[in-house]
Amino acid sequence: MSEALLCVERLSKSFGAVAALSGLTCSVGAGERVAIIGPNGAGKTTLFNLLGGQLPADAGSATFAGQRITGLPPHAIARLGVGRTFQVAATFASMSVRENVQVALLSRYGEQRSPWRGRLRHAAAAQALLERVGIGPLGARSCARLAYADLKRVELAIALALSPRLLLMDEPTAGMAALERTRLMQLVSNLALGDGLAVLFTEHDMDIVFAHADRILVLHRGRLIADGPPAAVRANPEVRAVYLGAAA
Repeated sequence: MSEALLCVERLSKSFGAVAALSGLTCSVGAGERVAIIGPNGAGKTTLFNLLGGQLPADAGSATFAGQRITGLPPHAIARLGVGRTFQVAATFASMSVRENVQVALLSRYGEQRSPWRGRLRHAAAAQALLERVGIGPLGARSCARLAYADLKRVELAIALALSPRLLLMDEPTAGMAALERTRLMQLVSNLALGDGLAVLFTEHDMDIVFAHADRILVLHRGRLIADGPPAAVRANPEVRAVYLGAAA
């Protein structure tokens, strides 16, 4: 594995008597594609919310590029270089595709107080990002009129607008047809390989996981039960018992 970009040390989070995450230690290297799998309730989204600043940790820490991010607000974590997409695509439905990306660029450059001037200045950069994720011709279309697969690409362009070094993707292909799932994850893999972008993603489609992950983390009831390359994880008896099944 390449040098660790994200380091998680004994990270824990409980909701009442339920331990959503228990002493998790793991890492992600620069340019590495790491999948997190496990049954519903395993702690995958809780981990993302801790790393993204949406939730405070009860114990443990996470560092990104050597800087502690545990306890920082989401906007501060984003500006350090951690991007995120969500299970349900988060865009401004009343705005055009291009305007959604321009808003992200305004945030990146701290120009929220002069949005009209900044919007005009960043139009070309927004269009370039849309071209990069394969929806350049849709720039003027309202997000409310997009097919769901295209909406996922808009969200990816928004995340890329912040120039991340690590991209957190929570079930990026949920709700998409099989062909669109493959196309989106191939695009993400190309970004990881071409730009050295680290990707940490959760996914229930095992074909996607085993085709696009360099390494797989397996969570069960808030605990890490496996961490390794796809072939080793597929053959792990405990993983097969709690998640993959005997036919994996």
